[in-house]
Amino acid sequence: MRLALPNLRSWLRMTAPALAFFAVTAGLCQHLAAAEKITVTPATAELDQPEASLQLLVSQPTADKRIIDLTRVAKYRSEDEKIARVDELGLITPVTDGQTNVIVEHPDGTTKVPVTIKGIKDPTHLSFPRDIIPILTKATCNMGGCHGKAEGQNGFKLTVFGFDPKADHDAITKEGRGRRISLASPEHSLLLRKALANEPHGGGQRFEEGSIRHRRLARWISEGATYGSEEAPTLVRIEVEPTEQVLHAKGTQQLRVWAIDSDGSRRCVTTEAEYESNAGVIAGVDGRGFVQASELAGEAAILARYLGQVTVCRITIPQPGVTFTRPPENNFIDRLAWDKLQRLGIEPSEMCDDATFLRRAFLDVIGVLPTAAEAKAFLADPAPNKRSLLVDRLLDRPEYADYWTMRFSDLLRVDQSKITPQGAVAITRWLQRQFVENRPYDQFVRELITAKGNVKAEGPAAFYKALDTPEIAARNVSQVFLGIRLECAQCHHHPSDRWGQEDYFAMAGMFSGVSRKKTPDGGEAIVPIVAKDLKHPRTNEFVQARPLGVTPKPRKAPEPEPVPEPVVVKGKARPAPKPKKGFVPDTAVNEAADPRVELVDWMTAPDNQYFSTMMANRLWAHYFGRGLVEPIDDLRITNPASNEPLLLELSKHLRDCKYDLKAFTRTLLNSRLYQLATTTTPSNATDEQNFSHAAHKALPAEVLLDAIGQATGTPEVFNGWPEGHRAVQIWDNKLPSYFFRIFGRPVRATVCECERSNEPSISQALHLMNSPEIMTKIRNRSGNAATVAKQPLSAADTLDQLYLTVLARYPKPGEKEQLLPILVESPDEGPARREACEDIVWVLLNSKEFLFNH
Repeated sequence: MRLALPNLRSWLRMTAPALAFFAVTAGLCQHLAAAEKITVTPATAELDQPEASLQLLVSQPTADKRIIDLTRVAKYRSEDEKIARVDELGLITPVTDGQTNVIVEHPDGTTKVPVTIKGIKDPTHLSFPRDIIPILTKATCNMGGCHGKAEGQNGFKLTVFGFDPKADHDAITKEGRGRRISLASPEHSLLLRKALANEPHGGGQRFEEGSIRHRRLARWISEGATYGSEEAPTLVRIEVEPTEQVLHAKGTQQLRVWAIDSDGSRRCVTTEAEYESNAGVIAGVDGRGFVQASELAGEAAILARYLGQVTVCRITIPQPGVTFTRPPENNFIDRLAWDKLQRLGIEPSEMCDDATFLRRAFLDVIGVLPTAAEAKAFLADPAPNKRSLLVDRLLDRPEYADYWTMRFSDLLRVDQSKITPQGAVAITRWLQRQFVENRPYDQFVRELITAKGNVKAEGPAAFYKALDTPEIAARNVSQVFLGIRLECAQCHHHPSDRWGQEDYFAMAGMFSGVSRKKTPDGGEAIVPIVAKDLKHPRTNEFVQARPLGVTPKPRKAPEPEPVPEPVVVKGKARPAPKPKKGFVPDTAVNEAADPRVELVDWMTAPDNQYFSTMMANRLWAHYFGRGLVEPIDDLRITNPASNEPLLLELSKHLRDCKYDLKAFTRTLLNSRLYQLATTTTPSNATDEQNFSHAAHKALPAEVLLDAIGQATGTPEVFNGWPEGHRAVQIWDNKLPSYFFRIFGRPVRATVCECERSNEPSISQALHLMNSPEIMTKIRNRSGNAATVAKQPLSAADTLDQLYLTVLARYPKPGEKEQLLPILVESPDEGPARREACEDIVWVLLNSKEFLFNH
């Protein structure tokens, strides 16, 4: 029997919800068939506040140890809605005291969840820091873009993320002549009316009328808008469920967040927590903790934040339909990388060819191109271990020390206008010596952190010339050597990490004993003096100086100063003379009393994961194009590594190597992972975080300028510097250079890697194509193009020589087909052949292959 079209449309509209339910269920059938019993958690529910809520999770374990989330597939109903309600997403809310059941219908049948409601008729009083601050944070009232910014908004100022609840309570209840709340008529409070958009409000509506947030805020005002008892339980930590999950493309997962208080009680804060994904293109999350996976394979970390506490759920989306064949393994790096790629269903690319590896290793390790002779010899070498031998030779070359001296000069802010030219020369020479001698990294850092003496003498003392205050020193040292960004904690609790203001000023106190004194020659010296505890700017109390996360040590009360004995003059006792006004006692301290020694002991201790992990990640980022953690100097639980087992093993390996940076580099470069090609496969074409193929890395400005000089045979001559100095060796960061400016050489104003800009631009392209400086190098009479043109070579050999010189490889058949006619049509010698060679060099210099390391 056929249905008429209008009837068919009507039937589809009525049955669409049911069809959708069965479609989802049918899509899960293949998993459910081999799955265990569906579970609903928690098995029982108890809510003890009028505005409390509890999120149910419905899940199905499978035979392959995955968990399928059915929370939004299941149907929910309350047996008695006069006691408790449950919405279509599984969120239970109380109505009145009593007991009832929530019935959960799912593909496996039904599950009954007993629900107990209490504390509705006679609720406990709300606490401002525990119950109201989360509302302000969830509604973004105390964010930097609203009332949390430094100057506040329209006369109303809150502390960022509610880090100072007492100040926020005063701002709401006392400032503005108390006009923001109305104890007599809570619903007419300006605070509520603006949040509901019943009054004009620049921030618009922040929550809906009758919502949990609205009712809780109104109840708090009706209770007298008190701060709350100091003895009330405080938040200890939060937990998220699940902590990790594997989803297929377009899969979903509902999260649940628990708050654990100091009295051991647990409460669901799923609707009150904030959520953020570190890879939204892979998996996004909404305000209720609902995660939606995309079609891209990879991993995302979902951050959950509540009252200054943070935790993370790891979401993995594997590539479907990929048969993974494990490639050979050269070392532990390959094993852990293949493990990750296998779990994601992403195939690694093939190995790069010898020419690619040769150029990649040269540029990465020493920052120069291989010569044509070196390229020809390496490509002809039949030795099976020639790549490992090449790495060993590169690490022993003097250019290695030059290159890494430049890199660390950027990190240590060797700015000649800040630390003086003499100071810049002194610390540059010291840095170079560290890399020439391959000094262990922990010893190198120890000498740097505890530096003292004349800033003009060869040594690291000039480091403290760039660090004007203990606060700046704490921030820079933490970021460069520990991967901890402390700057946020100067004003408020870090929104995504554990550090607060007390940690910030405790760490800064470790540098409060660094003093700068004038020397007889008019210079300056770094002298350690007695360190002092710094004041907390909010409490105005002294914070004991200590490394990050270290428990303060109990201090002995200072012994009373001895009373000076009276002076006897001519038989009469007189009081001891007082110190002359302006007298300053000698405050120099020995090394044992310098708190920087304690700091560096803590930093380099075997159980301090930050120190070795930071350096391992920094070196990894240099050689692989991106860090296992990005940004590379932002290590925290809410910014997890793309391959955590690999980063942990690399950190351990660096410690096992006794911080030998050359030995660690050998391990990286001898791995098969480092030697992968940039060409992609269908399964890894969109992968940007798991190193399934090599990355294209823009050459640093200094390396690129040196490469142009080498490729053209016309090195750059720098004003005021002897000929032969490469750009990498120039310590003067203020040297005027248009090339340096447009290609992103850092000015060394910060310690962030991001200061070096490697982003391509139109200015760069136009400069390389049209600048007279580049054309002069190419057309130089003694340059490579002219020299090759004069040699009695065939057209094919001439083209080979140009390619070996510029790109360190032989031309491909297609390239020969296009370029050989240009050389064949030219006379063997003379202007035409030379012009043809110059044109070819110009083309190669402007190719992506030359401008990027790949």
